[in-house]
Amino acid sequence: MTTRRAFVKSAALLSAGVLASPALFAAPKQYIGLQLYTVREAMQQDPAGTLAKVAQLGYNSVEGASYTGTQKFYGMEPAAFAKVLQQNGLIMPSSHYILGEAQYNGQPIQGTILHGWDKAVDDAAQLGVKYMVCAYLMDSERGNLDHYKQIAEYLNKAGERCKQAGMQLCYHNHDFEFQAQDGKMPYDLLLSLTDKNLLKMELDLYWATKAGQDPIALFKKHPGRFPLWHVKDMDKTAARNFTEVGNGSIDFKRIFAQAPLAGMQYFFVEQDQTPGSPFDSIKQSVTYIKRALV
Repeated sequence: MTTRRAFVKSAALLSAGVLASPALFAAPKQYIGLQLYTVREAMQQDPAGTLAKVAQLGYNSVEGASYTGTQKFYGMEPAAFAKVLQQNGLIMPSSHYILGEAQYNGQPIQGTILHGWDKAVDDAAQLGVKYMVCAYLMDSERGNLDHYKQIAEYLNKAGERCKQAGMQLCYHNHDFEFQAQDGKMPYDLLLSLTDKNLLKMELDLYWATKAGQDPIALFKKHPGRFPLWHVKDMDKTAARNFTEVGNGSIDFKRIFAQAPLAGMQYFFVEQDQTPGSPFDSIKQSVTYIKRALV
């Protein structure tokens, strides 16, 4: 199974070579989204066919996972990719990017926050993206609290560029941001050292929960700062692995009830690993969401 790190490296290589109710949403239509990392292998092989299948299963929005400065959006120019989305009744309000401090084969990775960001912003704006998301910090990009302070500066600057283009920068967490250093959590540092209008958060409900955090407590502490959510469930085994939404231990009904407090606008199902076909898993998840959450 492809890991997120391997997927990022693959994208870099390609770049180098080639709810409770509708009232909870700002948009008039209620959207159920899928983070395309869940179906990453299918997207690499047949993006148009994969998007058609995602739509057929009941999703009406997606979040991108594989932009690079050369690869564009799954190998397509923004206008071409937008056409494929439209043909399938899909929107893509959000897309993932990486910081770009880490290099690949000694070379900067283009289409990242630190390298080629202006181009990335322009391409996202052409596609109609509303939220550009810093998706993941590689091991070498984490470091100590002083380094997180530097990252906060990077994010403020990148967020300003997004604002100029009418978009919003967000930060997507895993669990390592909640591991305290000298009594402080990097996640808290990022929240406190960034302008709340320049950086908002995409809260991954699974990773926050696994790190011992209560999403609702975060919403109360920083109301309105969580416009995007990743909805993924945690199985009931000791390993607490990924599982289909509604099949695990996370109380999504409780969390969705606080969507207005969070400021949630869009959410995306994501399941990093699936026991069989990812399409079987995302079908199970969307079925539960339609029945129990929206």
